[in-house]
Amino acid sequence: MAPPLGNESDTSGYESRHSRRAVLAGAAAVGALGAFGAAGCTRVADAAGTNGGDLLQRLRAQGVVRLGIAGEIPFGYIDKDGHLTGEAPELAKAIFKRLGVDRVQPVPTEFGSLIPGLNSQQFDVVAAGMYVNPERCAQVIFADPDYQMLDSFVVRKGNPKGLHDYKDVVEKKAKFATGTGYAEIQYAVEAGYKESDILIVPDQVAGLNAVEAGRVDVFAGTAVTTRAVVRKSAKAEATKPFAPLVGGKPHVDGGAFAFRSAETRLRDAFNVELHKLKRSGELARILRPFGFTEAEMTDLTAKELCGGGKSG
Repeated sequence: MAPPLGNESDTSGYESRHSRRAVLAGAAAVGALGAFGAAGCTRVADAAGTNGGDLLQRLRAQGVVRLGIAGEIPFGYIDKDGHLTGEAPELAKAIFKRLGVDRVQPVPTEFGSLIPGLNSQQFDVVAAGMYVNPERCAQVIFADPDYQMLDSFVVRKGNPKGLHDYKDVVEKKAKFATGTGYAEIQYAVEAGYKESDILIVPDQVAGLNAVEAGRVDVFAGTAVTTRAVVRKSAKAEATKPFAPLVGGKPHVDGGAFAFRSAETRLRDAFNVELHKLKRSGELARILRPFGFTEAEMTDLTAKELCGGGKSG
């Protein structure tokens, strides 16, 4: 998704494209974590100092983990047959099974309610493709990203205004839309677009409709969601993915699972299994049915996206 910006704790909020988020039954997995470069934010050390939480132990005893999802295709949603699916839930099924937790249970909510819901224990982990950023890292801890993502635009066929990045949108005075809470809001503002002029719509489908109807010239979202939403459109197309500028430099986002700040053992155990799946190629196989390609596979870490620099 184009996961929304930070500050989810303030109010309700998807397409955001913007869920990353016990006790490990043995120190081996925690020890292995360092070799994999699993990361956290500055809060990790504090949480570890209080022995890392016991959630994994409790989840194993219960046999089920509750996943916070935001109903966003392809990140985490209930399909037309009533089944939980999406890149994050399918990955959660694989990893938690390896951790001794056989079942996952969806807890749908709005994207903006994911972090507050996690911290109030309405569910155990955020599994919604949530982007890792410093604002969110101040509220939760993240696993390392399971994917990386560039932005893309939905435009009318032929891209008549020649819109390829946010600078084009500003210079050509294009009518611009994006989703509720999307990170793309800030990217457009940073490029010089007036925030009050942005049309905010619920999700990528509404964005496609706005472009097709001519109400806007462009809708911004993640590369994976824009190419999926235009697949059957006769009037619109997705532009080539690009990196938005943040602080004048190209920025690549990464989406990950989120955990409560005290639950470092669960996060660390999750990271161990995630990195095994990355090395084996199994992660790419799990994500492929949801439109993710090799271009979305990543070695980004939560530490660097939280603002801690490149991890080793």
